[in-house]
Amino acid sequence: MPEITVVAHNIRSTHNVGAIFRTCEGFGVKKIILSGYTPYPLVKNDTRLPHIREKITTQIHKTALGAEVLVPFEYVPDISMWFDQNEQYEKLPVIALEQTPKSIALPTFRPPQKIALLLGEEVYGIPDELLARCQDSIEIPMSGKKESFNVSVATGIALYALTTSSRYIHSQK
Repeated sequence: MPEITVVAHNIRSTHNVGAIFRTCEGFGVKKIILSGYTPYPLVKNDTRLPHIREKITTQIHKTALGAEVLVPFEYVPDISMWFDQNEQYEKLPVIALEQTPKSIALPTFRPPQKIALLLGEEVYGIPDELLARCQDSIEIPMSGKKESFNVSVATGIALYALTTSSRYIHSQK
């Protein structure tokens, strides 16, 4: 199973963030990076006003149900700084979960041993300047009339496919 870091950039809904935490916990995600205006639970040395951080933490907890304290996470205000640090130190291949002309269909994608899965904002997705910094983009094939899934649902589908496809591949060796 690949070691996965999830990067949630500019996700506006606390409910989506909570669902992403819960899903990541269920799939054994190593870490979550929350960036941009993504709401985040209470952190050490939190500088937000107490009533704001408590409200947001409570809202995330409603769907995370405790996963927000089980999955390591960090908040990075500027996603470009995270990309710079990743490129310099961790060197995780960043895979965008996004529909692009060059996207690979999720069922055919074979993940490397370590990846960062980049999620984008609910309505507009991942900006082009961030897509340009990704090694690949993957997309979930759609059969209905809607063009995409909710970001938390898409995260679950992607994590399932990434973890089960690698189990199958590695068990065949």
